[in-house]
Order: sequence, then C-alpha cells, then structure tokens
Amino acid sequence: MMRKAQIEVPIPDRVAAGKTLAGLLEAYRNQPDAIVLALPRGGVPVAWEIARELGLPLDLMLVRKLGMPGHEEYAMGAIASGGVRVLNQEALGFGRVSESTLEAVTARERRELERRDRLYRGERPQPELRDRQVLLVDDGLATGSTMRAAVQAVRQQAPARIVLIAPVASTEAIASLRPLVDEVVCPLVPDWLSSIGEWYRHFGQTSDEEVQELLREAWSR
Repeated sequence: MMRKAQIEVPIPDRVAAGKTLAGLLEAYRNQPDAIVLALPRGGVPVAWEIARELGLPLDLMLVRKLGMPGHEEYAMGAIASGGVRVLNQEALGFGRVSESTLEAVTARERRELERRDRLYRGERPQPELRDRQVLLVDDGLATGSTMRAAVQAVRQQAPARIVLIAPVASTEAIASLRPLVDEVVCPLVPDWLSSIGEWYRHFGQTSDEEVQELLREAWSR
C-alpha cells in the first residue's frame, strides 16, 4: 500500500515536511508498539516532528551512503547498523569501481557511522524492534540505496511492520523499495528528480549539533 496526499511544493523545510507526513500517519498515533526511526542527519528533523505530533518514541537508524569516488553525491551503495551493506551493481559497473576502492570507501564510511553512533547515542542502548511497527523516516529518496540498507537492517530484527516514510522520492526509488516494506507514505513522487534539495525551499545541511539537540529533547520526554 502506498499512501499519498497533497504537499506544498516546494516543501518549505524539513519541519513542514514532518508536519505534513504526521497528518498521513494518524493510524499510528499513540500506538504502544510503534516507533519512529530517523535516518541521520537530514531525516532527524522530519522524524522528530512525526514522533512529537503522534506521541511516539524517536530513535535512529544509522546509515551511510557509499559515494562514487569523484562523484560522491551518486550512491554506489550504502551501509547500515548491524553490518548491512547494499550495493548498486549498475553504478559499480558504470563507474568501473575496483574491489579495493569499494572496500576502502566502505571502511571509511563504517568509521563515520561508528563515530556518529557514539556521538548521537552515547551509552543509550539500541532500540528493541522485534514485533514492533517501525516508521522509517528520511527527508527524501533519490536512488533509494540508503533506505534499502536501513530496511534490511530493520528487517533483521523481525519487526511486525515496516513503514517507509519520506516527503519526496524518485519513481525509481519507490519502485525498488515498495516490495520490501509493508507501507509507503510519500506525498511527492515527481516524474523527474535530479536531487532532493530542488524540491525544498530551504534545504540546508542538518548539523550534528541539531541532531543531538533534537534527540536530547525527544529522549527527555
């Protein structure tokens, strides 16, 4: 099932995106087995609004894109917590990426994933996802590689349900991800998408400090 509705275009910012998405997720309001998982960093402000509006706990699903050397904005794959790695074979073939280069990029991004885990989570334990309804949130999906890694990482923990949530996504990303989840909530799927930022009015980089502040507030509730 894919749920769509009207959204202001361009999207004003991530906060506005979260508020719009929360309105599409009323069925999960105050559900005791539901949890919102954000993909840092950009997904955190979006997910924070959803969690706040619906009275749900907020946590993280750490994912790192494996950027193509020389064209880092283009994903040749992604990694996620739990040792998950997803590869875009088409991109690897097109870019003629060697195994040694792929492993070097993976190792570098794994170190960054671990750094962010320590920075954001500290001593806080990972959330228990077994038999829970997991609302997996990002601020947009271009290739879908990072979300695919996140879905695989969540699926390993045997949740009851996975809901993929984003304000905007490419048709290719939605097509590839829809079979992997129980529900897709994405109000904006344009025929052509070259970058996520072009669909936002304000799309500045989310800082580590902003992520930490939002998590502190969410975890103190």
